[in-house]
Amino acid sequence: MLAPSWEEHATCLANAEEHEMPRVLMDISVKAAVNLHQDAFVVIGRDTRPSSEKLSQSVIDGVTVLGGQFHDYGLLTTPQLHYMVYCRNTSGQYGKATIEGYYEKLSKAFMELTKQAFCSGDEYRSLKVDCANGIGALKLREMEHYISQGLSVQLFNDGTKGKLNHLCGADFVKSHQKPPQGMEMKSNERCCSFDGDADRIVYYYLDVDGHFHLIDGDKIATLISSFLKELLLEIGESLNIGVVQTAYANGSSTRYLEEVMKVSVYCTKTGVKHLHHKAQEFDIGVYFEANGHGTVLFSKAAETKIKQLAKELEDKKREAAKMLENVIDLFNQAAGDAISDMLVIEAILILKGLTVQQWDALYTDLPNRQLKVKVADRQVISTTDAERQVVTPPGLQEAINDLVKKYKLSRAFVRPSGTEDIVRVYAEADSQENADSLAHAVSLAVFQLAGGVGETPQPGF
Repeated sequence: MLAPSWEEHATCLANAEEHEMPRVLMDISVKAAVNLHQDAFVVIGRDTRPSSEKLSQSVIDGVTVLGGQFHDYGLLTTPQLHYMVYCRNTSGQYGKATIEGYYEKLSKAFMELTKQAFCSGDEYRSLKVDCANGIGALKLREMEHYISQGLSVQLFNDGTKGKLNHLCGADFVKSHQKPPQGMEMKSNERCCSFDGDADRIVYYYLDVDGHFHLIDGDKIATLISSFLKELLLEIGESLNIGVVQTAYANGSSTRYLEEVMKVSVYCTKTGVKHLHHKAQEFDIGVYFEANGHGTVLFSKAAETKIKQLAKELEDKKREAAKMLENVIDLFNQAAGDAISDMLVIEAILILKGLTVQQWDALYTDLPNRQLKVKVADRQVISTTDAERQVVTPPGLQEAINDLVKKYKLSRAFVRPSGTEDIVRVYAEADSQENADSLAHAVSLAVFQLAGGVGETPQPGF
């Protein structure tokens, strides 16, 4: 992720004509106080898309012409590239800046964590993984033998046929609420999907009646944060855990975390950069977007404290501190890593002896619906309160409030897209019929009050 202050620089560079490039680069260097005499080192990775090789070569050409140095790792997932950068920036203290170093660090932490499991039944140890025909398939296959004693993974949509993210992958499964194409599923089998970059993950299963059950980022955050809270209670340590969500988080997950788990929950604007920033305020910050993009951040102070306790404590307390230490090592220093998230989830399920159905049953999601409304200009809509309240146009928030009052356990919000002239509508209520009805009514209010274009939103999905 770029630091937000650099997004403006990137936009200037992207919009510059070719002959303006040297001047624009110089302007950025002056504005950002970059020392052009300092040695520059760039770490490069690419995925399996046909365009990647040319793009990677263009980066190498750019670095070379400006006198920088680079290391080209070739094929890597996005989070693996983050890992390489972090290893290099910490002079190897975090881990070895090699693909083997990544596999060894994660697999060692996973095996250490699961060896303390009280449940040794094989039923928890096999997992079907939809790799979205992306780079994750290649890398998970390389990693298989590192974790095979603790987990058997069966790969689908591995890139040998089929297009990247086409009818498969985490986004497809989340938005269509159905299994990916090419996945063979039996009832009550644990399955998960990565996205093409391997930085998102969602779980799912079919029940005995053949009904599809999605376990999204909200339930992943709930499983992980409750496990961490239990370990902290075990060692008697009061490090503060914060779970960070967006307005898209299901209301049931928020209620469960706050009322049952007694964990503090905070809401930010949509987008990983906002969640990541807020999560850094806690000793342990847990964030997952509903789409499965997320991670756990441990502050340096918390990390040091836990590692110290793992050496000093006795018996069960020491065991719990060591588990926390392994969890720290499992979470790659990226904004989300499907492989490390998968290993953490699998370890927790093994340790707690939970089936996928028991995990799913922690709480029941409120039925919800997401819709899009085309508008002439998305900028007519401005929001506040982490995008949950509309400020402009006048009258729209009042209209939403009136509609929400008509349904039980309901809420709704609207927000402009960041890239196109559409407004995104989210609604939830006590039944799917009511969630659909509320979403449609809010869409009509947006269309009428925020300059809708094209056909009036119709009911039915």
